[in-house]
Amino acid sequence: MATTTYVNKRTAHRWRLLALMLAAVFFAFGSFWLVQVMRGEADGHRVDVGNDPDYIIDNFSFVRMSETGQPKYVISGERLTHRPSDNTSLIDKPVVQGMSPDRPRMTITANTAHVNQDQNQIDLAGNVDIVRPAGKTTQPLRIRTEALTFLPDEDIAKTDKPIEMKLGTASVNGVGMVANNATQQVTMGGRGQLIYPPRTSR
Repeated sequence: MATTTYVNKRTAHRWRLLALMLAAVFFAFGSFWLVQVMRGEADGHRVDVGNDPDYIIDNFSFVRMSETGQPKYVISGERLTHRPSDNTSLIDKPVVQGMSPDRPRMTITANTAHVNQDQNQIDLAGNVDIVRPAGKTTQPLRIRTEALTFLPDEDIAKTDKPIEMKLGTASVNGVGMVANNATQQVTMGGRGQLIYPPRTSR
């Protein structure tokens, strides 16, 4: 009877020892895999994270600061969906506002916007509307189109689509445009039509 108890204890001890050895092997394999993943990221090889969004923000507002610590522009919207695979964001009902104190404040709205953070580029689509109020030396400006690319660092908006522009009391219809808010110049591309209202009699 005593011999049987001794054998059972020795067998149980062997099973516990085998379980500990298997656990150690699994932990070692897991640690090796983690090291390889971290080494791959350090070498510039990203782990495939798929195309699923990693975060979604409702009613957000993002402020980009200048090198002097002043607000440069603000991006807000109803929803922002970020995808880590290409570091881009999709914005619903975006509002882009220039905040540079030495430039006229330009506001851009649209149905959607695709933000490429690596290239610092914003592609807006659907009912794009640019509004710039009158300044001391500039007339009020409004531009409407269906697609627009905005480069916030250069403060440049451009499109190759048909546009409707109103500058002061004059109206312009054309195809293609580059608006440089820094120099307060608008360049039309292709053919267009300029309409001036009749002069009022004095």
